[in-house]
Amino acid sequence: MPLNIKDLKIESPDFKMLGLMDDRHAGDKGNVIPRLMISGVPSGTVELAVICHDPDAPLAHGFTHWTLYNVPPSVTNLENAEERYTVGPNGAGQHSYFGPQPPAGHGLHHYYFWVYALDTRVDGTPTREQFFDRYGANVIEQARLVGTYKN
Repeated sequence: MPLNIKDLKIESPDFKMLGLMDDRHAGDKGNVIPRLMISGVPSGTVELAVICHDPDAPLAHGFTHWTLYNVPPSVTNLENAEERYTVGPNGAGQHSYFGPQPPAGHGLHHYYFWVYALDTRVDGTPTREQFFDRYGANVIEQARLVGTYKN
């Protein structure tokens, strides 16, 4: 299946692309999940998955802040997502959102909020790496919103 990268979108009224995220979203200052809106879901989508990842974290594979599965393709607003959908493990092994918390003085970090349109359902609660291994070939389309934060 060819990958389409033009219609699917993920946006937030809380920050713009490459914009600074507010302290209330930080892991140690409120840990509030940003409001996220999805649009342009392609036909044939069975499920949406959302992953927030910081590639700037000083770890070999960065740090995953959130994995969210079993989001119906009709969903346009991820309000109360952790109560409505399946939360997978973050980089600390917890099944919850863990907001930005880069090491002090480590500079500006980038937080990629990815939405993936899949042609199949996700079973269980895979880690970010397991998700790509198991479902990478099932991604119809993907989109990202990148926020920034520093301590």
